[in-house]
Amino acid sequence: MSDKLRVSKATGLLAFLNTQLKGWSRNKIKQRLKTGCVFVNRRSITQHDHELKAGDDVEVRAAGKNTQVGSSPLEILYSDSDLIAINKPAGLLSVASADEKKHHALAILRNQLSRPKRTVKLWPVHRLDRDTSGVLLFATSREMREEVNAGWAGAEKTYLAIVEGCPNPGKGSIDQPLRMDPEIYHMHVGPHLEAKEAVTHFDTLRSVKDRALLEVQLETGRQHQIRAHLAWLGHPVVGDPRYGTDGPRMGLHALRLSITRPKTGERLTFEAPIPDEFLDLLQEYLGSE
Repeated sequence: MSDKLRVSKATGLLAFLNTQLKGWSRNKIKQRLKTGCVFVNRRSITQHDHELKAGDDVEVRAAGKNTQVGSSPLEILYSDSDLIAINKPAGLLSVASADEKKHHALAILRNQLSRPKRTVKLWPVHRLDRDTSGVLLFATSREMREEVNAGWAGAEKTYLAIVEGCPNPGKGSIDQPLRMDPEIYHMHVGPHLEAKEAVTHFDTLRSVKDRALLEVQLETGRQHQIRAHLAWLGHPVVGDPRYGTDGPRMGLHALRLSITRPKTGERLTFEAPIPDEFLDLLQEYLGSE
């Protein structure tokens, strides 16, 4: 999804975008520029004062779906000799896939931390969907990853979700089993011989017209669990092309992860700042009232 615009008279790029993108905050427009989402005549432009001339074609692409996501160093939230937690941006894979072998959080972080003659080895403790931002944890050894995973049932996983509509009641639990259909890569909700237990707790923090900001806690950690469960509830995550409707970015952020550190028993909590473009999903809607 992108906005395609035609320039009618000479002007500056930022001024043009502020005029043409009705309902967009200045912060959101600047973020699109900063992350390489704005193209002039098919060329990525990041300068706010870039001069436009009549007839130029301007395209503003969706955040998290441009080729420059992950080109900057990843934000490290916590690091010791055994564990590293990062703030993964939306649009970046956690690990390699069949279609993407090099551009993913694991490879970027490994390159970021490695030095000449000292290559850092990392193992993912868990994963986030490509379009989900937030806390992602890695271990520096296979043994540490296995030890953390052995106690994963005691981990506390807290997300923020912006959903379509306002749940009523605003607080509750979804206790519905899930089954992945591998052919269409879609999670089915409800009883089935192959379905696995899945429990999601949610609490409405704020409602804006026909959208709501939820705090979500996972009792289990199935693939697509939050997205499938909230869609089943009738309140799909905003910007979710698989279980709802596509948009500028998906309204799902892994806010906080708490685990018990193996061997020492210390409780570690990692928290990722909420991205501006995530909150824009509510602010834009507020401005449309």
